[in-house]
Amino acid sequence: MEGDQDRELLSDSDPPSPSLSPPPRPLSLTSFDRERHVTFLEMMYHMLPYHYQSQEINHLTLAYFVVSGLDILDALDRVHKDAVADWVLSFQAHPRSKADLGNGQFYGFHGSRSSQFPSKDDAIFIQNGSHLASTYCALAILKIVGYNLSNIDSASMLRSMRSLQQSDGSFMPIHIGAERDLRFLYCAAAICFLLNNWNGMDREKAKEYILNCQSYDGGFGLTPGSESHGGAAYCAIASLRLMGFIGDDCLSNASALSSKANIRSLLDWSLQRQVADGGIQGRPNKDSDTCYAFWVGATMGTLGANKFIDERGLRSFLLTCQSEYGGFGKFPEELPDLYHSYYGLAAFSILGEAGLKPLCLELGVTEAAAMSL
Repeated sequence: MEGDQDRELLSDSDPPSPSLSPPPRPLSLTSFDRERHVTFLEMMYHMLPYHYQSQEINHLTLAYFVVSGLDILDALDRVHKDAVADWVLSFQAHPRSKADLGNGQFYGFHGSRSSQFPSKDDAIFIQNGSHLASTYCALAILKIVGYNLSNIDSASMLRSMRSLQQSDGSFMPIHIGAERDLRFLYCAAAICFLLNNWNGMDREKAKEYILNCQSYDGGFGLTPGSESHGGAAYCAIASLRLMGFIGDDCLSNASALSSKANIRSLLDWSLQRQVADGGIQGRPNKDSDTCYAFWVGATMGTLGANKFIDERGLRSFLLTCQSEYGGFGKFPEELPDLYHSYYGLAAFSILGEAGLKPLCLELGVTEAAAMSL
C-alpha cells in the first residue's frame, strides 16, 4: 500500500511556506467511495499483507472484518460462500466424547491455524485453544454467507461455554484463563443469540455484572470500577439488548429502566463523546477515532438516540479518515487497516449512506444476515 499521493508542484514564484494551506484532497476522498472500499476488502480477501503476520492468532477476526464489510457494501458476490464456510468450520474444536464436556474446556472455534497446534505449558499439553471472540466471529461469518447454523453442534459448544462464566457473571474468553470483562460477556451473549439457545450462560448473573460496570459518570467500564469507555458501553447495551433486558423503546421508557441501567446518564455521557471536529472519541480528552463512530454511534442507535448525533459533522470527519487506497485509517489521512476500515463502513451504514446495507446494531451483522434468526 505504498505510493505517493499526486500533488501539484508549487511554482518557483510561490516558495514553500508553513502558512500555506495543504493541497485539496482528491475529489474521490470528499465523498464516500464505495468501489474503492470494495476493491480494498476484496484484495484483503485474497491475500493479507505481510503487516498482518503478527495478527495470525486473530485470523478469524480479520476474516470477519472482510466478509462482514463486503456484506455491508452489498458486495458479497466477491467471495466464494461455500469455500468461506468450509474454511471457517475447519477451525471448530470438537470434544472426543461426551465425557470431555466436563473437563472445563471450551469447544468453540480457534482463532487461527496456529492456535490449533498443541502447545506445551508447564509440561502440560494444551490441545484446545478455542476462544469466545473467535467463536463469535466464526458464527457471524457463517450466518453472513448463508450457512445453516443448526448444523453446528450447539449443545456441546454452549454446555462447555457455560464453564467460562465466572461467579460474578463475567466471562473469561478461553478455558486456560485470561482477562474477564464486558468484551467476552458480549461475545457469549451474541453466540447464544446466533444459536437461538441461551443454555450457554446465566443471563441474570450476566446482567448484574453489566450493571456493576456502569460508572458514576453514566458510561461503562470494561470491568467494575474502571474508566468509562465507548467500546465497553456498546458491549453493555448490546448485550442487554440481545439478552432481552432492553427493547426498542428503551429511550422513551428510560425512567422505567432504573433497575437495569441508567440510560439517561449513559446518553448524556455518549453525547459528550462527539467533539469539535465532528468525530467521536472513546474516552474524555482523547482524539476522535474512526472506530468510535461505530462503538458510540451503535450504542446511541440501540438506545434509539441517533437523532442526537451531528451526522453531518461525523460524516465529514469520517471522510478525512477515508483512504485513497480504499478503507479507513484510525485518524485523518492515515493508512487504512482492516479494523478501522470495517468500523468506518459500519459507521457509514449507521449514517444511512446510500448503497450500504443497514446493520443489526447489537449483533454486528447486516439486518439481512440477521433476519432469519
